[in-house]
Amino acid sequence: MSEPASYRELVIEIDREHAEALSDALLDLGALSVSVEDADADTPDEQPLFGEPGLTPEREAWQRSRVIALVAPDAEPDVLLAAAANELGLDETPAHTLRELPDQDWVRLTQSQFDPIPIGKRIWVVPSWHVAPEPEALILELDPGLAFGTGSHPTTRLCMEWLEQSLHGGETVLDYGCGSGILAILAQKCGASRVVGIDIDPQAVESARLNSERNHAPVEYALPDDAPDGQFDVVIANILSNPLKLMASMLTSRVRAGGKLALSGVLARQADEVAAAYAPWMTLEVWRSHEGWVCLTGSAR
Repeated sequence: MSEPASYRELVIEIDREHAEALSDALLDLGALSVSVEDADADTPDEQPLFGEPGLTPEREAWQRSRVIALVAPDAEPDVLLAAAANELGLDETPAHTLRELPDQDWVRLTQSQFDPIPIGKRIWVVPSWHVAPEPEALILELDPGLAFGTGSHPTTRLCMEWLEQSLHGGETVLDYGCGSGILAILAQKCGASRVVGIDIDPQAVESARLNSERNHAPVEYALPDDAPDGQFDVVIANILSNPLKLMASMLTSRVRAGGKLALSGVLARQADEVAAAYAPWMTLEVWRSHEGWVCLTGSAR
């Protein structure tokens, strides 16, 4: 019997001018996560990269940057990198190597780094191996897994804070791109009367169902082709800017008259172009920003 495929890291060394754009392209094309570090780290050529507290560093990357992209077992790293290089208009595919990451090590590492996370005024995201710090608070028990979504990322936090502030009880909610189900579960715990979670990844849908059962939060989950029809009081989507722009007509059509739409997964520099994509149907404005990410919101006409 063959060994199960493992996760891999695609390691690319590239100049400073292309590091950030390559990172964005890899994420848009399907990389699970991307980080950038100094390719000269731990050598005499290592360069510090920092700014004053609260300010953005003058440089966004190192002179020789190392971009590390996590890719799924069924992904084709060479094809992914070639497509990203083509999107940037590079003449050739950058030099790269591939590192294997056993599945069990990846999950165990993730879990070991996950402590209870406070969010908003009264929300705690707590893994099953911890005791809730404030038992009377709004508790979401959620273990990190392969369909990752724990509230630690700024975009998830922004969406959770928005839901906590915006839901008053009795609303119908559509969570498009539900991932782990964290936003759908929170919406139900905030008093929503009906919550539907949609994701293109069957594994994410199954993970979300399990998380909802653990949290005693009834949510309807489905793949896009099986999604129920109709409009909702609240539609929320925490994805990425390019898919959000492509789905503008569809997502706005799901919001009832007077209902609300919230979008995240959008960098601050991408906010205007995402808002422009939605302008024919809805006016979007930045509700709040956090660590360079924004949450855009608007109301149906």
